[in-house]
Amino acid sequence: MSELTHPHRLEDLPCHDPFILPIEGGYLLYTAYEQGRWEGQIPQGSDYPNPGGAGVLAWWSPDLQTWGSPSVVFTVPQGSWADPARSPWAPEVHAIGDQFVLSTTLHDPGTPLDSVRQRGTVITMDSDSWRGGFAPSLRGTVLAVAADPRGPITRNYAQATGHAPMMPEHGLGFWQCKLRYTSQEELLNVAREHKRRGLPMDVIVADFFHWPKMGDFRFENEFWPDPEAMVAELAELGIELMVSVWPQVSLESENYTELEQLGYLVRSNRGVDVQMSFEGPSRFLDVTNPAAREWLWSKLRVNYPGVKLFWLDEAEPEYAFFEFGAYSYYAGQVLEVGNVYPQLFSRAVYDGQIADGQGDSVNLVRCAWAGSQRYGALVWSGDIHSSFASMRRQVTAGIHMGVAGIPWFTTDIGGFGGGNIDDPAFRELLVRWFQMGAFMPVMRLHGDRGPGREIVAADGSRRCHSGAENELWSYGEEVYEILVRYVNIREELRDYTRGLMTAAHVDGQPVMRGVFHDFPADEQAWDVADQFLFGPSLLVAPVLEAGARRRDVYLPAGAKWTALASGEVFDGGRWVQADAPLGVIPVFARDAALPQLVGTLA
Repeated sequence: MSELTHPHRLEDLPCHDPFILPIEGGYLLYTAYEQGRWEGQIPQGSDYPNPGGAGVLAWWSPDLQTWGSPSVVFTVPQGSWADPARSPWAPEVHAIGDQFVLSTTLHDPGTPLDSVRQRGTVITMDSDSWRGGFAPSLRGTVLAVAADPRGPITRNYAQATGHAPMMPEHGLGFWQCKLRYTSQEELLNVAREHKRRGLPMDVIVADFFHWPKMGDFRFENEFWPDPEAMVAELAELGIELMVSVWPQVSLESENYTELEQLGYLVRSNRGVDVQMSFEGPSRFLDVTNPAAREWLWSKLRVNYPGVKLFWLDEAEPEYAFFEFGAYSYYAGQVLEVGNVYPQLFSRAVYDGQIADGQGDSVNLVRCAWAGSQRYGALVWSGDIHSSFASMRRQVTAGIHMGVAGIPWFTTDIGGFGGGNIDDPAFRELLVRWFQMGAFMPVMRLHGDRGPGREIVAADGSRRCHSGAENELWSYGEEVYEILVRYVNIREELRDYTRGLMTAAHVDGQPVMRGVFHDFPADEQAWDVADQFLFGPSLLVAPVLEAGARRRDVYLPAGAKWTALASGEVFDGGRWVQADAPLGVIPVFARDAALPQLVGTLA
């Protein structure tokens, strides 16, 4: 294939008058579809015309030594040019593990570039689907992505600081969590009930203090007698287990003496060598030390067999007193190098997972630094208050996280603290937050709900408390019916979300983004702070005020917008007032995208 020239005819493929364009990473095949097939030979040289009609794309991968083709048909206007040097759709092919991704812009070839607000397609496919050769009926996922001008900025930043991995399949659906499931049986009963009710769930979380002491990095036997059996049963239910890991090491931990002697703990420059006191005095593991990172993974891999996801809490780390001059790391004084700690905490686990052959991974973390995304960091906004004011801040936080080059973001649906499950006002807040969460990069329900309960071991000794129930069915029948609708909408979005995660991985594009990202020429789009885009095709306008049953929504210019609740279509460049009864979040689809969602929100 390396000797192919442009253009080049293939007489031995079962398709209509194909030709090949050499592109980065291989060769692109364009073949006319039945309605638009060529008659006769394609003229040599750069000025060969396209007669118009529909077309099919395929590409040759030197790595796989075979052809692949998606079942994607698109229209090419009469008289347009197929030469990529003259065409604004300039294709690129990227090899990513077992997937190959074709990205192009999708515009009428010949359109002046300075007048194009570029959108494009990303077509992804599993190489196993077409390893045998040309397969025109291949499944494909088609996604519109932003390309200009915000796209190159985020793309170049990812190139400089690292690309996020491909989000694993279990990162696309619903995650169930609370403070805290106190035993193996309690956690399993929630998973079993979810499946009995026919509700989707990808991940369930064992939160903090499932351990005897901080720094033991293992389950406490009394409450979690058989972790391997638990992981195995969850796997049969199609659910992955996430386990909380804190970097604190209690002075009473079974590992404290070893870590102190090895020099793997953060050092205090003055005063008592205690850096935090929550459920007892503790010090922090010094993850800036490569040997300490390896030590941590050696414990996690043995003590949490079969666990693929970790919740890396306290990643700042959270000193009892933020007197940074009082502490030093292996890498230097905290005043000089402190911000790199959360990145290296993520790296400790990610490097171990990759070395053990896990492949793409995602780990939840409370803090990040430049480059954290390349270590599978899913950043959440921490222990936020349960209020509409706090919910509003999550829109800003998510947009800013994407601008900062971290494409994966999530939040505690309902907020972390201050919510009582019997309070009607909190139930309204939970519904509104849950609706918004269905359109965020990761949908994760979590919080310390009231009223809480105390936990006591068999010997009468105290354990860390647990909050009230926090399952979909914990808030009454009216709320339950709404939450079920939106958790199923999230499942309906799985293919679309997978495409967004591909664009984040390949191209550095944020999954949750400001309206300005795709509509930079619209001045109003830069000032909209209470709505966001979930990828390029869905505009999400969450209800951010208690008691509100409608809200104003700005629809950016340059597209038509379909209200998913009603199916009504609006021109862009205008404000509309959208109805928002308790069960409805205003969401608008761009240019008739995702038509299967119309009517599902109401």
